[in-house]
Amino acid sequence: MEKPTAAQSGNKSVWEDVGALTEYIKDVSGYNQEILTDIVGKQTKTPAAAQDPNQDPLNVTDTMLGVYQSIFTNPQNVMRSQFKMWEDYARLAENMSKKALGQKTDPTVAPDLADRRFSHPAWSENHALDFIKQSYLIMSQHARDMVADAPDIDEHKRKKALFYTEQFLAAMAPTNFPTTNPEVMEEALKSKGENFLRGYKNLLEDMERGEGELEMKQADLDFFKVGKNIATTPGKVVYQNDLIQLIQYAPATAEVDERPLLIFPPWINKFYILDLQPENSLVSWLTEQGKTVFVVSWVNPDKKLAHKTFEDYMFEGIYAAVDAVEQATGFKGVDTIGYCIGGTLLSIALGHMAEKGDDRIKSATFFTAQMDFEEAGDLLLFVDEEQIQNIEKQIDAAGGIFEASSMSRTFNMLRPVDLIWSVYVDNYLLGKEAKRFDLLYWNSDATDMPKEVYLFYLREFYQHNRLSKKELVIDGVTIDLKKVTIPVFMQSGEKDHIAPFRSIYRSAQLYGGPVTFMLAGSGHIAGVINHPTKKKYHYRTNETLPDTVEGWMGVAEKHDYSWWPYWHKWLGGVGTGRKVPARIPGDGALTPIEDAPGSYVLVQSD
Repeated sequence: MEKPTAAQSGNKSVWEDVGALTEYIKDVSGYNQEILTDIVGKQTKTPAAAQDPNQDPLNVTDTMLGVYQSIFTNPQNVMRSQFKMWEDYARLAENMSKKALGQKTDPTVAPDLADRRFSHPAWSENHALDFIKQSYLIMSQHARDMVADAPDIDEHKRKKALFYTEQFLAAMAPTNFPTTNPEVMEEALKSKGENFLRGYKNLLEDMERGEGELEMKQADLDFFKVGKNIATTPGKVVYQNDLIQLIQYAPATAEVDERPLLIFPPWINKFYILDLQPENSLVSWLTEQGKTVFVVSWVNPDKKLAHKTFEDYMFEGIYAAVDAVEQATGFKGVDTIGYCIGGTLLSIALGHMAEKGDDRIKSATFFTAQMDFEEAGDLLLFVDEEQIQNIEKQIDAAGGIFEASSMSRTFNMLRPVDLIWSVYVDNYLLGKEAKRFDLLYWNSDATDMPKEVYLFYLREFYQHNRLSKKELVIDGVTIDLKKVTIPVFMQSGEKDHIAPFRSIYRSAQLYGGPVTFMLAGSGHIAGVINHPTKKKYHYRTNETLPDTVEGWMGVAEKHDYSWWPYWHKWLGGVGTGRKVPARIPGDGALTPIEDAPGSYVLVQSD
């Protein structure tokens, strides 16, 4: 359907041109009616069970009710907490009075230095806004303290309640409301209110894309084109099956290292996080270093693949790709990289291969990949049995596929201020155009997952942590990572909220061979994708592997900028040291199927 365009009337504001305003409102109203009619029509055709099999899949209501009951069973604690909060508010009122009289006074409470919501000068200079800001911060801290101190509840429920409390506090921030956000008010005065018209148009577009649910757009979805201005490193798809396409990239040097490099990205997002644009492409950089690079592009599964299992992903993913690389190069032996869940799967395949006597993988590098899930962070809050059963109902209602939108919402909840509410303010209150940011575009291009693969991942790893306990059985083999004796490189990120570095360090302890652990600056994505030419962030190294991460950190050396060259030197140290003429895709036993980035990566989730 045709979307309304912004009202234009020369140099005049839309509010000063009645004709332009009338035309714009008419267009928006018609667009609104079309969207609502389309949404209602689709929901009418959808069975009620499939629309919403569970009104509270995360069990928020029971969790919070249990905590509130615990809190209010002890009136004395409640009163103490209330008196403490009143004292803080009284101190705030006193300080604000002094400030109003021109006296210099320190704030009663200040936001975290990393909290960008209150960076506008008006939050400190304007007395009313300063009072609102500090009142919110006081209320937030007391809400956290009440949940944290609630008696007689188990720690899992307490952590869940604290997590949901943070979601509520993020939603209630004064920055989310136009009259208490100075940036929004400035834009409204500057544009004479056109920001709200633009924001309403953005809201309608996001409702249309989400088919009735609000699907906030984080990036310009029309600007980026996979294979056109992202994922452009030249190469060929040389193999495919139901689950993967294997891309062999064209060489960038006359000679290459004898041993090829095979990369297994996560299958919850597209592989091109490793090949965004030339200036931040790991794939392109590796070819420039003289590597023969292969990358697995996982399928975005539909209902026909709903029966696939974690074991299928190992055989049709890891094993099939290793076989294909050998055919494509004629060389037996490969270095590997596993990113996130792709690394978890690679580790299992290594344990399986060790048991079977298959030694074709000669080294393994893991990017933010966990094998021990004891300290796996906030994602552990989503894996009690009741929540998993609710997720299973959702998947069944969706035809056996865990939908990408559900996974995206979960990850966004881990950083609600940055990934939800800042986007809300930009899109709907400021009426901004979506950002042309390749990383955000990739983040919006998530994939679905077969039911058994996702539930296996939740139960076997997050819920029961079987791999670290040597209890995980795949293809009749009990996986023991102590039997994996090849060189291993473990990369982690200081600010990783998906795979915390403490969890990665625990995982590094599981292997039976030499392990190099490295801690990069930033998080799950920026900590990995950090091209040397950018000169950003830092990394820490320590060639030893003490029992604890604190022991490792105590003598670790800090280095500026990207860790890629350090890792590439490590990779050279575990290689054969020999060079061969550059390998051209198609020169081996495999005939190219199509150009990179292939067709699997172009399939988008509904």
